[in-house]
Amino acid sequence: MNRKLASALTRSSCQAKDINTQVHNKMLTNLQVVIVKDDYFDRMMPSFFTRFLLIRLEGKVVIITGGASGIGAESVRLFTKHGARVVIVDVQDELGQKLAVSIGEDKASYYHCDVTNETEVENAVKYTVDKHGKLDVVFSNAGVIEPFVSILDLNLDALDRTISVNLRGAAAFIKHAARAMVEKGTRGSIICTTSVAAEIAGTAPHGYTASKHGLLGLIKSASGGLGKYGIRVNGVAPFGVATPLVCNGFNMEPNVVEENTSASANLKGIVLKASHVAEAALFLASDESAYVSGQNLAVDGGYTVVKS
Repeated sequence: MNRKLASALTRSSCQAKDINTQVHNKMLTNLQVVIVKDDYFDRMMPSFFTRFLLIRLEGKVVIITGGASGIGAESVRLFTKHGARVVIVDVQDELGQKLAVSIGEDKASYYHCDVTNETEVENAVKYTVDKHGKLDVVFSNAGVIEPFVSILDLNLDALDRTISVNLRGAAAFIKHAARAMVEKGTRGSIICTTSVAAEIAGTAPHGYTASKHGLLGLIKSASGGLGKYGIRVNGVAPFGVATPLVCNGFNMEPNVVEENTSASANLKGIVLKASHVAEAALFLASDESAYVSGQNLAVDGGYTVVKS
């Protein structure tokens, strides 16, 4: 009996050793896999971060209109941090030049341009191509907003001015930027600042709303016409942001604009900032959105979804 028990214990011990050996070998194999994977990531992560996180616009040449303040200025700062060389286009000369100097004139330069003047628009594009050799991205962000009045009291001169800047100005930049891109064979990206007012009514003055609805139609039309050249055209549509344009247009202090926006917002617990819109524009400017065109990217916390 003792002999049988000893034999059984010996077999059990051998089986246990075999199991332990198998487990040990499996653990070694897994450890080797982890080591290999870790080594892979050690080698690959720097290039991953370089491509997607650190310098998402490396080597790209960008025009940002309305770039001296608000969303435009925030985008200039962000785009240059991601490796782009940016031409700031605006009529606010002092602000634009100061911004370019603060960033560094190797990364940013200022060009005075009234977007309602097609010759000036064409010259701004020419200046950029002559200076940098190409044009990869245009962020058409210049805009105005007229006083909020009843449709019964609509000022048609103010409406004409708003449409001239917000719609015609964007059309001029789309036209001349696309020409420059086609000539150089550049698969470029054109982005326009639209608005939640491009999707729904009642949130902004009549002329502004009309201009942004028209701009959205232009974006869709242009994306269809420029797709054969590999050029993408998209919009970025913010909710109310406390920029100088909005604050002056509604005669409100920034904190009041933010309070009003937050009160009516769908997404709670966060205040919309110009930086959030700039991040969305960065995505549309980068190669991460290489197959995105004809879209209007809402930066509104779901506002237009629940209100439309």
